[in-house]
Amino acid sequence: MATVNVYLNFDGNCEEAFAFYKTVFGGDYSYLGRFKDMPVQEGVPSCTPEIGEKIMHVSLPISKETSIMGSDVGGEWAPAFQLGNNFSISVTSTSKEEADRLFNGLSAGGQVTMPLDNTFWGDYFGMLTDKYGVNWMVSFATA
Repeated sequence: MATVNVYLNFDGNCEEAFAFYKTVFGGDYSYLGRFKDMPVQEGVPSCTPEIGEKIMHVSLPISKETSIMGSDVGGEWAPAFQLGNNFSISVTSTSKEEADRLFNGLSAGGQVTMPLDNTFWGDYFGMLTDKYGVNWMVSFATA
């Protein structure tokens, strides 16, 4: 069965926010990566040194089953960013077939913002906004 976590987006202060959350929940990050760590990809804008230091992805486990995750997405990376739409529900599936089924179901009548595909970090991953305006991320860890 899939697990569900909240994914928070920030306009440049993700690292500060997660340092705060770490003081509240305790524990250590299971992952923290910066935009400068991303491999160069065709069609993806290159980032300035300032943007390169921003958080591409961070995950803070708060229980055995649950993590809060986040990234910086403001500016040219996400021109539609505004407080209030700065979260997604992240679903981690137990199989590629389940990921496809969930993604296809949730995207019906909505808008796919990143089709499901294999990623450089090793997941089968995609993003969408459903017909009710809720942002979703669906993934399956292929590695």
